[in-house]
Amino acid sequence: MIDTMTQYEPIIGLEIHAELMTNSKMFCSCQVVDSVQAEPNTAVCPVCLGMPGMLPVINRRAVEYAMRVALALNCAVQQHNIFARKNYFYPDLPKAYQLTQYELPIGLRGWLDIELEDGSTKRIRVRRVHMEEDTGKLTHLDRTAVAAEEGTLVDYNRSGVPLLEIVSEPDIHSGEEARAYAMKIRQILRYLGVNAGDLEKGVFRVEPNISIRPIGTTAFGKRTELKNLNSFKSLADGTAFEIARQTEVLNSGGQVVQETRGWHDTKRITFSQRSKEEAEDYRYFPEPDLPPLAISDAWIAAVKAALPELPDAKVQRYQADYGLSAYDARVLTEEKAVAEWFETAVSLSPSSPDPKTIANWIINNLFSLMNEHKQSIDAIRVTPAGLAELLELVERRAINNNTAKEVLAAMFTSGQSAPAIVQAQGLAQVSDEGAITAVIERTLDAHPDNVAAYLGGKERLIGFFVGQVMREMRGKADPAVVNRLLAAALAARK
Repeated sequence: MIDTMTQYEPIIGLEIHAELMTNSKMFCSCQVVDSVQAEPNTAVCPVCLGMPGMLPVINRRAVEYAMRVALALNCAVQQHNIFARKNYFYPDLPKAYQLTQYELPIGLRGWLDIELEDGSTKRIRVRRVHMEEDTGKLTHLDRTAVAAEEGTLVDYNRSGVPLLEIVSEPDIHSGEEARAYAMKIRQILRYLGVNAGDLEKGVFRVEPNISIRPIGTTAFGKRTELKNLNSFKSLADGTAFEIARQTEVLNSGGQVVQETRGWHDTKRITFSQRSKEEAEDYRYFPEPDLPPLAISDAWIAAVKAALPELPDAKVQRYQADYGLSAYDARVLTEEKAVAEWFETAVSLSPSSPDPKTIANWIINNLFSLMNEHKQSIDAIRVTPAGLAELLELVERRAINNNTAKEVLAAMFTSGQSAPAIVQAQGLAQVSDEGAITAVIERTLDAHPDNVAAYLGGKERLIGFFVGQVMREMRGKADPAVVNRLLAAALAARK
């Protein structure tokens, strides 16, 4: 493949589809169920199956969730909304049209700042946020899958589930930027409590529209849309591959075809699926069975007032109020549940330990245990109060840092409190100078050559002696006392 940046500039816009976590569907009272785990075609009714004569009714909660997202993405919420019919035939669309918004969406002209790997920030404009209904789900069979049968099964449980589409302007110029933007959108939706963010289950779907043009020109090239992206890595890799593929096509004298392409996760290549339609191909027209949706100033104000603190604001507050670095603040705010856990621990430690110490223990120790045991912050047995209690023992020098790490690991697996573990395992720190001095003298007597070398100028051997003393005392000695008494004992042997 030829270097994509030598002759051409990638132009990328993202369409993000996010199912809204309402109890019922967008236009009927059917329950929203897990489309992976639920029995097929059990959460359906004549409305979401498109039976003749059935009338849709707009889900108020879905509208509020859409308003949350539009406001969080700095969009202007439109007070006059109209739903339209988007006409196309596909087996997973029982009505042969989709109820969506076209000319009058709920949110317009927003923006989102993203952070890139080099530490820079870039603003991506959001063209529109609009509401629609999801389609059903197709399962393609082959002869090895179900007893020599082949064909396609359709499950309409997902048909009619509230779906939000977020369309960016073509401000993205690389796979890295596409991934950063999509991840930031997902984070915001999860903070707002409107979407679970699970790509593998399809409740959050990202589709990049990719084209390239000669550097220095302004006209857009032919675009392709990528489907079947079930991870952010696939988004970045698929986008990079498609940029390179289009570059090779143009450099070889060919023309890029406007089409929908799939991403093959194993082969790491894109492949053609079907030609890409234009807007006029869908024959949009206003939905005759739904009146225009009017959104009042008071409703917008109420939704805005109820918005939670969003990630960027939380990062700034953590730096200002807690003295955290930008990196630590971003790590702790990546997941809302982690941020809440951290803030609870801080609130339970009004004087000591300080927030920076708590943050370090979460990032460096608790996260390590969570990764090892494959548990989320919601599932662990260590509570914010438990961590605060553990760190208070360290502050009081009842145990040292190394012992505290062992205690935290025991808390993680057993759910016991730190004091109970320290008492049961006899882990209390030893500060008795007489006991420590006796161990120091035995250690120095056992290593006369090292003592001589230290006294001869190899002062770095102090670490060796500290290690020997701590090992004999099972790591329970107060390190500060050990270092002070050890220095005195060595000085006495000069």
